[in-house]
Amino acid sequence: MNSSQEAVNQLNALMDQVDEHLKDTFQILHQGYPTETLVRFLKAREWNVSKAHKMLVDCLNWRLQNDIDNILSKPIIPIDLYRAVRDSQLVGLSGFSKEGVPVFGIGVGLSTLDRASVNYYVQSHIQINEYRDRVVLPAASELHGRYIGTCLKVLDMTGLKLSALGQIKLLTIISTVDDLNYPEKTDVYYIVNAPYIFSACWRVVRPLLQERTRKKVQVLHGSGRDELLKIMDYASLPHFCKKEGPAGSSQHLPPDINDCFSLDHPFHQEVYNYVKQQAQSQALKVPVKLGSFHVDVPEPDPEGTMIVQTIKSELHKIGDQNGDTHECCLTNDTG
Repeated sequence: MNSSQEAVNQLNALMDQVDEHLKDTFQILHQGYPTETLVRFLKAREWNVSKAHKMLVDCLNWRLQNDIDNILSKPIIPIDLYRAVRDSQLVGLSGFSKEGVPVFGIGVGLSTLDRASVNYYVQSHIQINEYRDRVVLPAASELHGRYIGTCLKVLDMTGLKLSALGQIKLLTIISTVDDLNYPEKTDVYYIVNAPYIFSACWRVVRPLLQERTRKKVQVLHGSGRDELLKIMDYASLPHFCKKEGPAGSSQHLPPDINDCFSLDHPFHQEVYNYVKQQAQSQALKVPVKLGSFHVDVPEPDPEGTMIVQTIKSELHKIGDQNGDTHECCLTNDTG
């Protein structure tokens, strides 16, 4: 028996001993794939069984304490508020890779995260995570007749400004939620349309990342269109990659009807309708309390804190060099 299988067996034995209420939420977490889920947590803790066990139990307690199992029955209402969240927290499912893996586009540079309270952005982010894990991935697994438990993310840096400094706290909260409760769910992060400001930060942050994380990040040339077409069909490309020419030219294109960030995109309509239906069925059982959904966010680990401080420092340096620490938007670099 190899060491990784032994680690899985040990972690499985430890999970057999947890309370029943933790086992119940673990079932919702693993969606019928307990072994693959144990492997994710082991990978996240470098195959250290005791650390992976603590991480998983902490995750299950977080789910219970914050009622994450029911978050897909907690709509963000009214619809105008949800549209405001979608317009300022740019994320969406654009399609699937040739291997059947979901492809998510994320508009890092143009997300303003300033149209709602932090609680709504965190709630929205977790709902998309849970919809991905409970609906999208199981459907993909069934379609392809094999387990598909991860996604690809294409991060659009178009429009990245030094004002992103003000978003770092919220982005750190969301990143911490993902690191601790949704580990190893992303195979590769493709960076596209990267301006100089990103390149400058990446140079100093890259050495601070764990090797496992560093290997997952690929900075592509320009919009990344040609490289991404090797792993997905044109229809699955995020809208901001469907152009030729220099990076950043997508800013000057008319709105795309296939814009995966828009609330009107089929993916967001599916999520919205699913949550609404879940809320209605829940309401038949018990009165549903609506409103902002508060989620306790664990403290980020020291490594994450150090990376955030490094980014802040680097952004300030770039701002000082350009005579403006707030609104300097540097031109896109095609290199």
